[in-house]
Amino acid sequence: MSSNPNRPSDVPQAPADGGEDASPGQRGRRSGGVRLTRIYTRGGDAGETSLGDGSRVPKSDCRIGAFGTVDELNAQLGVVLAGELSDSFRPVLQRVQNELFDVGADLSVPYGVGDGRLRVQQDQIDELERLCDTFNATLPPLESFVLPGGSPAAALLHVARTVCRRAERDALLASRDAELNPLVLVYLNRLSDLLFIMARAANAGSPGGEPLWKPGGDR
Repeated sequence: MSSNPNRPSDVPQAPADGGEDASPGQRGRRSGGVRLTRIYTRGGDAGETSLGDGSRVPKSDCRIGAFGTVDELNAQLGVVLAGELSDSFRPVLQRVQNELFDVGADLSVPYGVGDGRLRVQQDQIDELERLCDTFNATLPPLESFVLPGGSPAAALLHVARTVCRRAERDALLASRDAELNPLVLVYLNRLSDLLFIMARAANAGSPGGEPLWKPGGDR
């Protein structure tokens, strides 16, 4: 099976100075991107892959699982963006998609404080919190737990939220075996909050409103 070009570890590795074929984890925050001349490398055919620093690990490594789930989350946000969506949502989710590549690049390179690598930053988390407050300010207080569903956009945002929660759990599991940037966990936690709030906001303007849990149902 061909390697996935969206996984930082599967990009052909470059010299330590971060040449034009460097993976996202090998380049700085102001980088212009990557250059891929071919997609398949055969480097992962034996069940191993490379981290962003070039070190080889099994594909069962928890870090590979963690940024694989981040990639799944990004794909799910692509599904959300492909549908009908409020104009106020679209730029937010497009920015998040780009930042999830930052998250994947961070996870793909062994962590070292002040190592000059592309890392999740506190200002990204601050912006997620600002967005949470902005969208939440327009919503009524919660009177019960929210059932996933409602409008198509809200339902898809709830799916993205659950994938985000799983990405956070996978990153937490990886952090037990390898040192990770602690801000990665904070970012994913806050992003799941934002996706929940945005799902509520998507339902706020829908004819059916917000579906709420009724303990015991009609019994």
